[in-house]
Amino acid sequence: MWPLFILDELNPIWAILVPLFATPFIAILGEKCRNYREGVILIAGLLTLLVNIIMFNGLQNGTPISSGEQVLFAGLSLKLSAEPIGVLFALLASFLWVVTTIYSIGYMRSHNEKNQTRFYICFAIAIAAVMAAAYSDNLLTLFVAYEAITISTVPLVTHAGTPAAQRAGRIYIITLMTASIGLLMPAMIWIWFITGTLDFVEGGILGSANLSPTTLSIILGLIVFGTAKAALMPVHGWLPNAMVAPTPVSALLHAVAVVKTGVFLILKVIVYIFGIQTLSDTGAANWLIYLCCATILIASLIALTKDNLKARLAYSTIAQLSYIILAALLATPEAIVGGGLHIVVHAFGKITLFFCAGAILVSLHYKNVSDLDGMGKQIPLTMLAFFIGALTIIGLPPTGGLWSKLSIAVGSLDAGMIFPVGVLMLSSLLNIAYLLPIPVRAFFLEKKEPQKSQFSSLQTDTSTSTFGIEPLACKIAITITMIACVALFFYAEKITDVLYTLRF
Repeated sequence: MWPLFILDELNPIWAILVPLFATPFIAILGEKCRNYREGVILIAGLLTLLVNIIMFNGLQNGTPISSGEQVLFAGLSLKLSAEPIGVLFALLASFLWVVTTIYSIGYMRSHNEKNQTRFYICFAIAIAAVMAAAYSDNLLTLFVAYEAITISTVPLVTHAGTPAAQRAGRIYIITLMTASIGLLMPAMIWIWFITGTLDFVEGGILGSANLSPTTLSIILGLIVFGTAKAALMPVHGWLPNAMVAPTPVSALLHAVAVVKTGVFLILKVIVYIFGIQTLSDTGAANWLIYLCCATILIASLIALTKDNLKARLAYSTIAQLSYIILAALLATPEAIVGGGLHIVVHAFGKITLFFCAGAILVSLHYKNVSDLDGMGKQIPLTMLAFFIGALTIIGLPPTGGLWSKLSIAVGSLDAGMIFPVGVLMLSSLLNIAYLLPIPVRAFFLEKKEPQKSQFSSLQTDTSTSTFGIEPLACKIAITITMIACVALFFYAEKITDVLYTLRF
C-alpha cells in the first residue's frame, strides 16, 4: 500500500511529496512573510532536485527504482518507476523550478503582481504533478498526472484576473480537457481492451497484438491529438492565448510543466506502448509525420508576422514542439534520442528567451519587437542572453540546439525519409528570420520612441523597478540558463548516453 512504500530508500514518490509538503507553509507565510515564503519555495525546489539526482545516480548504478503499486482494476494500477526518459525529464523540471523561482522573485515583485502566494502554491502543485508524470510506470498514471497539471495551471493562466486572462483560461481548460477526455482516454481504453494492460514495456505492448496499420494509425492519431499540450495543429490555439499570463507562467508553460509534459507523453507512449519497431514496420505514423512538418513551417511563418514578443515566442514553441513529436514518430533510435535531447535543449533555450522578454517588460516596459531598437546598451546582459537563446532554438553553435536537430535529421534519414530533413533546414532559416533580428535591432539600430499605447496599462511598482535595469534575481536566472545553453553544446553527450541506454 502507498503509506508503506514511502519508507523505501529509493522511491520516486519523494519527488512528488516534497513540493506538496511545501504548499501549506507557502500558504501560511503568505504575503506578510514573503522572504520566508520564497525561502521555503527555494528549499523545496533544491530538495526536489536532490531527490532526482539520487534517482539518476541509482538508475546509473543499475538499481531498480519503483514505488508500490496501487491496483484499481485488473490490469489498471497507479505506479511509479525510474527509466531514462523519465529521470532526465524530472531532473530538467526540478532544476528549472529552482531557476524559475529565482526569476519569479525578481519579476513578481518588480511588476507588483497580486496574489503571489496563490501563484507559488499552484506552481508547486504543478511541479509535483510533473514529477508524477515523469516517473509514471504506466499510461494510466501518466494520464492522471497529465490532468493534474492541467487543473493546477489554470489559476496561473488566469492570474491577472482580466477579461482577457479569464477568456484565455476558458480556452485553456476546455481545449486541454476536451482533447484528453474525448480522444486520449478512448485511446487508452482501446489499448487496455486489446492488451489487458497499460504498462510501459520495453519494445511496446502493441507489437504482439497483430493490429492492422490502419488501426494502429487511428489509435496513434487519438493519442497525438488527445495530447493537446503538445500543441500540434489544429489543437494549438490555447497556447498563444495563454500568453496573457505573467512571464514566469509563460516560462513554466513553455519550458517546464505543460508543453514538455505533452511531448514527453507522446515520446514515452511511442517507445513503451507502440514500440518503434512496430511503427517502423507498419508505417502507421507517416501521415502524422507530414502534419508535424506542416505545423513546423506554418507556426514559423506565423511567428514572423508577430510584433508582440511573447506571441512570437509562443508560435516558435508550437513549431519546436513538433520537432519532438516528429522525432518520436520517425521511430528510429537516433530520432528518439534526438527528440529526448531536444526536450532538454529547447527547455533551456526557450526559457531563456521568455526570461529575457519578462526582463524587458519590467525594466523597459516594452512588449513589442518594434520598440526594442537601440535597447541593447541599456540591458546588455538580457539582449546577449536573448541572442544565445535564439542560437539554441535555431540550432547553431556554440549551443546544444545543433546536436538535437542534427540527431533528428539523422534519424529521419535512418527512417528513409528525406522530406523532414528539408523541413528542418527550412525551419532553421525561418528561426533565423524571426529571432535574430531582435538582438540585432537592439544592439545596432538607433533608439526610437516606443508606442506608449502598447504599455500604458501596465502596472509597475516604481519603488522596486528602475527603468532600464533588470531586477537582480532576473539577471541571476537569465545568466544560469544562458550558460546552460552553451554548456549543452559541450556536454550533450552526457544526455544522449543516458538515452541510448533505452532498449528499443
